[in-house]
Amino acid sequence: MEQGSNGNGKTDKVQDAIRIAHEELRTLLQQRAELTKRIGTVKQNIAVLANMFGEGALNEDLLRLLDRRVTKRQSGFTNACRLALMEARHPVTAREVCGHVQQKAAPVLKKHKDPLASVTTVLNRLVDYGEARSVINQQGKRAFIWVAEEEHVEPPRRTHVGAMTA
Repeated sequence: MEQGSNGNGKTDKVQDAIRIAHEELRTLLQQRAELTKRIGTVKQNIAVLANMFGEGALNEDLLRLLDRRVTKRQSGFTNACRLALMEARHPVTAREVCGHVQQKAAPVLKKHKDPLASVTTVLNRLVDYGEARSVINQQGKRAFIWVAEEEHVEPPRRTHVGAMTA
C-alpha cells in the first residue's frame, strides 16, 4: 500500500497517532519490566523471611499473594516452580528445580509424565513473562534465576547471638 498524503494530511495524522501509541507502548512495557523486577524482589524477600522464621509469621493475605496458603486444592505447578526459584540463592538448573518441587510439593508432579520436561517448559514461560532469567552456570549448563533487583535480595544477616542485622 502506498504511503503518502491524500492532500488533507490524514496520513500524517495517522502516522503521528501510530508513533505516539508506539512510544506509549514502549514506556508501558519498560514500566512493566521494572514492576516485575520489584515484585520479584519483594516476593523473594518475604519468602526468605518465611523460611527463616516460619510461615506462621505471614498473614493469610500474604500467603495468598505468595500462593503459599493451605487450600483444599493443590497449589499450582507453576507456583511451585516460582517458589523454587525465589528460594534459590543462585542460578538453578531445571533438574534442581524439579528436585525442589519433588521435596516441597510432590503431589503437583503426579499428573506429569515427564516432570523434568514440564519444569523446563514452566521455567521457559517464566523467562518469557519476565519473572525469571536464563543464564549459563559455571558448569556450562542452562540455569534459571528469579528476577529481582540485585541490591534488595540480600537476606538479613545473623550475628553470633542470632540477632538480625540490616
